[in-house]
This record gives sequence, C-alpha cells and structure tokens, in this order.
Amino acid sequence: MRAILAVAEKELKDGLRNRWLIAITSIFVIMAGGISWFGSASVGAIGFSSIANTIISLSSLNVFLLPLIALLLSYNAIVGEDEDGTLLLLLTYPLSKAELLLGKFLGHSTILSIATFIGFGSASLSIALFAEDVDISNLLSSFGIFIISAILLGMAFISLSYLVSTWVAEKSKAAGLALIIWFFFVLIYDMGLLGILVFTEGKIQAELFPYLLMLNPTDIFRLINLATFETNGTGLLSIASEDIFSLTGLVGSMTVWIVVPLSLAYYRFVKRPI
Repeated sequence: MRAILAVAEKELKDGLRNRWLIAITSIFVIMAGGISWFGSASVGAIGFSSIANTIISLSSLNVFLLPLIALLLSYNAIVGEDEDGTLLLLLTYPLSKAELLLGKFLGHSTILSIATFIGFGSASLSIALFAEDVDISNLLSSFGIFIISAILLGMAFISLSYLVSTWVAEKSKAAGLALIIWFFFVLIYDMGLLGILVFTEGKIQAELFPYLLMLNPTDIFRLINLATFETNGTGLLSIASEDIFSLTGLVGSMTVWIVVPLSLAYYRFVKRPI
C-alpha cells in the first residue's frame, strides 16, 4: 500500500507541476458558474433558474468535456514512461506492476476528483449564498450525486485510457486511440442506437433496448443524474426511463466500467515486453 501511495503522490505532484490540476479546475469553475447563472440566457432570462435545470444542463455538457479531459490526462500513463525510458527504471524499485498501475490510477483519479469537487462545488456554494428560495438540502444532495457520478465517469475513462496505454507502443498511437474512444462513446454509440430505432421503426425488443445504454458509461452518468429528479429525459434516455433503473444499480454499472478496463489493462501490462 505504501508503494501505491508513493506512486500516486508522484502523479499528483506531476499534475501540479504540469498545471493539469489548475487547468481542469479552472475549466470546471467557469463551466459550472456559467451554466448555473447564465444557462437560461437563450430564452431571455439571466440568473439561477432551478436545481434540476442546472444539474441536467451540467450533465449534458459534462458528457462531452469530462471524458476528453480524463483521456488526455492519462493516455500516456504507461506508454509515456516506456517511450521516455523511465518505465524500466521504475520497475527496478521494489514495486510490482500492479502497484505501479494502481498508484498511477489513484494519482490521476485524485487530480480529477479534486478538480471536479472544487469546480462544481464552487457552483453549488454560489447558488446557496446568492440564489433566492433554494432548498439547501436538495441542493447539497443533488450536487453531491452529480459530483460523485462525474468523478466515477472520469475514473471510467481513465481506466479505458490505461487499457490503451498498456496496449500500444507509441504515445502518438495512444493519443489517437484515446480520441477514437471519446468519439465512439460520446457521439457514435447513441447515434447508432437511434439508427437502430429508426431502421426497425421502434420494433426492437423494448425490454432489451434500455439495457444497451449500460454499455456506454456516458449514458449511465446521465441516467444517474436524471434519477435524482422527476424527469424522464429526452431521446434515448426517455426510453430507458420506461424501465426501472435504481440509483444503486446505475452506480454499480459505472463501477464495472472502472474495474473491468483497469483489470484488462493490468493483464496487458503484465504481458507487455519492457
């Protein structure tokens, strides 16, 4: 455990040195503040509207931004060390490959968690201090679920980037595959499901289709935050609402998206020639 924490501390310090933590936090603060207070500007209203509208709007935007940040933060975790010639040096220390992988994962997850907590927590704090007629308990619970689910989403894409990083031999290929992963899960997957609905004229088995959303961590993230409010969502999410997805089940599904790619990354890391 001490070795894992030492590696995590190194990654955290590297994140501070490379300004990753400052940059991510700043992006989240600006995004959360803008959505919270100016999200209704398109309809001619400025100011805080409601907790539900704010969380749903943040979720929709976060689906695009957070996975990309997580992938760019960690895509070179292993292949970068290998290409720079430091991976072999690290493994000469009393440090197993499992400890190295988990330490890096913990470090990158900590960077993302701190940035997420500060960035979106600042928005909830500003709403609590300056918005009128706000239910503080509802505000804290809603933003709490949102922040936790955002952290889990980021960890899922960090795990996917580790799988890529242990698989390829060059950082350029890892970066390319990371972008393909982002493009697939954020854009292509849901478009494909909509295409299936259109092609089959909605005749696909209704009991099966909502569970296909569990194969995409970004859809799970949005469903978690929709489950907080009495809303069915739009598009594919409205179809999923016809089934009962408990908050515990959705969080469990997201956890699977963290554990499985990370386990596959470890398996590949063990087989990877140094």
